Amino acid sequence: MNSSSSHLAAPVLPARSAPRKSPTAAELAAAAGRTLPDVIAPDLTVLFCGINPGLLSAAVGRHFARPGNRFWPALHRGGFTDIQLHPEQQDELVNLGLGVTNVAARATARADELTAAELIDGGRILRRKVARYRPRWVAVLGIGAYRTAFGVRDAVIGAQPEPLAGARVWVLPNPSGLNAHYTLPRLSAEFAALRRAAEH
Repeated sequence: MNSSSSHLAAPVLPARSAPRKSPTAAELAAAAGRTLPDVIAPDLTVLFCGINPGLLSAAVGRHFARPGNRFWPALHRGGFTDIQLHPEQQDELVNLGLGVTNVAARATARADELTAAELIDGGRILRRKVARYRPRWVAVLGIGAYRTAFGVRDAVIGAQPEPLAGARVWVLPNPSGLNAHYTLPRLSAEFAALRRAAEH
């Protein structure tokens, strides 16, 4: 798909596949340190960039898989998708001009288990990835991770003045259910602001 704003919403999507069985505690523990493949293609409109995979996401191979994560609802309520997608439908994102990656590749139970060095290294890797795939926008999902990864200590939520390897950058709040500062309506409004910017 090219980067036209018409790809931000599609009228028809395949039916949701049957959800996988929930991983056991042992399977979740074994997922620590795993990586999760990107959902990515060249010339996307927006490449969403999480902080790092959680254990459930790593165990099932799906981004933002934990039920309490608000990414998928906010993506829909923000106007990026006509229906609310679910983690097992993540591969449909590229048909909408959207993709998902992470700053740090290593799966952890909590994002605060990552070291600053991991985030900084992840920022370098993300820069190379963006140069290769050429999305129009990169949306980093977490202000703290963005500040650390790219050394921008005074960054705030919203559009950033400096591009990343040719892409415009927007910082969104972390959609994790642990982020009590943002309710779903407030989070969705931030997603909608990005969508409006991406349509121009």
